[in-house]
Amino acid sequence: MPSVLVVEDDPSIRQSLIEVLSEHGYAVRSAADGFSALREVTQTPVDAVVLDLGLPDLDGGDALRMIRGISSVPVLVATARDDESEIIKILNAGADDYLVKPFSGGQLVARLSAVLRRTSHVPPAGGAGAPVAAAAEPLRATVVGELAVDPGARTAYLAGRELRLTRREFDLLAFLAHHSGQVVSKRRLLTEVWREPYVDDQTVDVHLSSLRRKLGERAAAPRYLLTVRGVGIKLVAPR
Repeated sequence: MPSVLVVEDDPSIRQSLIEVLSEHGYAVRSAADGFSALREVTQTPVDAVVLDLGLPDLDGGDALRMIRGISSVPVLVATARDDESEIIKILNAGADDYLVKPFSGGQLVARLSAVLRRTSHVPPAGGAGAPVAAAAEPLRATVVGELAVDPGARTAYLAGRELRLTRREFDLLAFLAHHSGQVVSKRRLLTEVWREPYVDDQTVDVHLSSLRRKLGERAAAPRYLLTVRGVGIKLVAPR
């Protein structure tokens, strides 16, 4: 049974999240503020954290960075902040995914299950009869122009400089590098990188925007990540 720590200061929202996750087979603990969450993560490891950003004692972004300083536990951020720059900052701080409030219980369970499959490989709640996804094709080390990506070592270098990527950014870059020169649709990325084909395409857009910035380019002036309008994205060596 996967264990989840819910960090939410609003009592009614916290109770609703606890009930939804419990009904879907998760063992749920909770905290109402950032420092309590840090104590929980330190004292009793969990399989995932659902983290609100509007906490009474710490900004959720600061709480996330502090959690990342002591643990690699997957963190799903629940936030009312829908500005793209804020979402990028959250992902760069170490979040594995995000949900913008308000969201349904079904969205929460689907995102959390996907995060657990991608990161800790904890079986999704739902019992032994739940379908098991086929193993993903192993990715090989790839060099594209001055970009070198090694999935085994989980490292990426651009012109000899190591890139500081979030877990999701690295997975996205490694997949595109493995299929360099090919146009990959956002739907395929959601299916094979996120393992969650029903998530909104904006999830891919946000990660691509952050990845472009770290590669030193913009959508209007791409070097490695070329958008093929209406089709998808492909990674190529700059000309």
